[in-house]
Amino acid sequence: MLSRSLLLALAWSSIAVAFTSSACASGAAAPIDGSRLAAVDKDEPGSWLAHGRTWSDQRFSPLDQISTANVSGLGLAWSYELDVRRGQESTPLMADGVLYFSTSWSKVVALDARDGHLLWEFDPKVPGRAGFRACCDVVNRGVALWGDKVYVGTVDGRLIALNRETGQLVWSVTTTDPSKPYTITGAPRVANGKVFIGNGGAEYGVRGYVSAYDAQTGRRVWRFYTVPGNPKGGENSRAMRLATPTWHGRWWQFGGGGTVWDSMSVDPELNLLYVGVGNGVPWRQAIRSPGGGDNLFLSSIVALNADTGRYIWHYQTTPGDNWDFDATQNMVLAELRIQGKRRKVLMQANKNGFFYVLDRKSGEFLSAKNFVDVRWATGIDANTHRPIEVPAARYSDKPFVNLPSAFAAHNWHPMAYSPQTGWVYIPVMEIPFKYAADKDFQYRPGAWNLGVDMMAGALPDDMDARRKLRPQLKGRLIAWDPVAQREMWRVDHGGPANGGVLATAGGLVFQGTGQSRFAAYGARDGKKLWEFATQTGVIAPPITYSIDGEQYVAVLAGWGGGYAVISPFVGPGSGDMLTPRRMLVFRLGGTARLPPDTTVERPRPQLAEENWPAESVARGKRLFYKNCAVCHGDAAVGGRVIPDLRYSALLSSPQAWQAVVIGGALTSHGMVSFRRWLNEKDAQDVRAYVAGESKRLFRDMDREAVSR
Repeated sequence: MLSRSLLLALAWSSIAVAFTSSACASGAAAPIDGSRLAAVDKDEPGSWLAHGRTWSDQRFSPLDQISTANVSGLGLAWSYELDVRRGQESTPLMADGVLYFSTSWSKVVALDARDGHLLWEFDPKVPGRAGFRACCDVVNRGVALWGDKVYVGTVDGRLIALNRETGQLVWSVTTTDPSKPYTITGAPRVANGKVFIGNGGAEYGVRGYVSAYDAQTGRRVWRFYTVPGNPKGGENSRAMRLATPTWHGRWWQFGGGGTVWDSMSVDPELNLLYVGVGNGVPWRQAIRSPGGGDNLFLSSIVALNADTGRYIWHYQTTPGDNWDFDATQNMVLAELRIQGKRRKVLMQANKNGFFYVLDRKSGEFLSAKNFVDVRWATGIDANTHRPIEVPAARYSDKPFVNLPSAFAAHNWHPMAYSPQTGWVYIPVMEIPFKYAADKDFQYRPGAWNLGVDMMAGALPDDMDARRKLRPQLKGRLIAWDPVAQREMWRVDHGGPANGGVLATAGGLVFQGTGQSRFAAYGARDGKKLWEFATQTGVIAPPITYSIDGEQYVAVLAGWGGGYAVISPFVGPGSGDMLTPRRMLVFRLGGTARLPPDTTVERPRPQLAEENWPAESVARGKRLFYKNCAVCHGDAAVGGRVIPDLRYSALLSSPQAWQAVVIGGALTSHGMVSFRRWLNEKDAQDVRAYVAGESKRLFRDMDREAVSR
């Protein structure tokens, strides 16, 4: 039976189509509503109106002008240089000839989709100190369109509505408690006149939720909490009655976690909003919930009534999560023939390494299979549909080297589904991590609270030993049959953290890489058919659109994000802080060129001849991994996005170092004062450790130069 909202959408569809045609002809932008989104395949296949193009989040385009037969003739049509130098993760939207997208620091840009000239831009002026709360770079994954407005979430917790034509502010609401370390990096979703937005910050100690706001006024309509609060608070919804008994101890003092920091999908026929719920805080369940329990709704896919936020069903991918296995990856809605029957399904390639197929009406488990090497579980139980855990994986007594890890088998980088092949195309990572219990854990409000000893997986001191670890970090693109639950083909990349995926009716799959390439592959065989050098790593997902009979492919190029920030294995091929970030748009016969790459070699710091006691260096290392590694990388290596401390001129001056670490002299750039967690001696011990790593780096570089 069709929902009331869908019947209304269908009833208005003919009016909307007529209005769209006349509005476009007169140069005015037509309003975007449910009827227009429902009819996009039929009436305007060249548009990209929603995050995944349609509510189904398939990221498949019916455009076929660019195909396997002619993609070799693809060239750059135009490019637009951004005013930021951080990670770019946004999915652009294209409506009525305008390309709308967000950039880092939650800025919004509107360009003419034909030639790239600027129409307007909006800066929400996020304060630099908010960057400290963003675990994985000050990124933003996109905007939403509805009516005559553009919507964006900001790193400091606001939801903002802008006028589509002018970029002028219409309304702004604060969706989070400013006193708590919430962030927003995910793209809003819109349906039924409501804007849906979640938040991030679980590692810092918050309670997750998703909210709906009236698209016209910004008034909050409903809010759904993903984890229970203090049982004495009197919450008595069906969802909380279900969730509370699965927790133990005093979890609410940590916040609980469970943030909805990325993916959501909408089924207008069922009037359901699907949300992917993140990890708990701390990661280690023995601290978060002594005595175990499933800890609902952590690491779950939850279906809600889109109009009321009422709980409908859930499926928990990782009960009692202990590894940061979010269920926040994009959820694709499709129809599959399973055992001879057409099923309306929801599919997710989960962070934990398993590919799930669920009935999207009831939440019924249909199938699951690992799509990467999985060490923490041996499979999914056929009766309970729960993972069969390897007991040692909970690292209660001794460390456990796990695959996948918190970096994920599949992270936020969206996969795509092609109805032509029936396959899903997944950006895959394999990054091992040594999990070990932090025996000295103490909860610190506003700081990272993992319950995991980060020192256990620290890089070895020997530089040659470090280099031998690099091949263990892998990235690839795979084609996956969701019915047979098997891999059909794979393309290996030079490392992890590659871009999201686009599939087209031209038989193509597009993906960028962390090694500064953007490529097209055959959807049937994975053969590389075309490639373009982007000068900076591409992690964002591409889109395609058409105007005046010409098909374009667009992608944001800009290295950054969580892996880039923390990984010690990011090479110069990804670009660095000075490499321009750009919107790149391609068409057949395009002849535009990028300016020459102007990579500048960083000067070595002039280190003072100081003799630090060994105990100061060792203590500084422990403090670094507890406080600094999340932003400045393993062994202070950095990821070419945030300053590499081994090159810092501050190392030569204890006073200058103190002014930044304790005094907060660079707060406006995101480096806040650590006075809450470090005293002056602590800061100098950290300097001792980083200076040692700096000397180690340059000794190794000099040795390599001599050997060549």
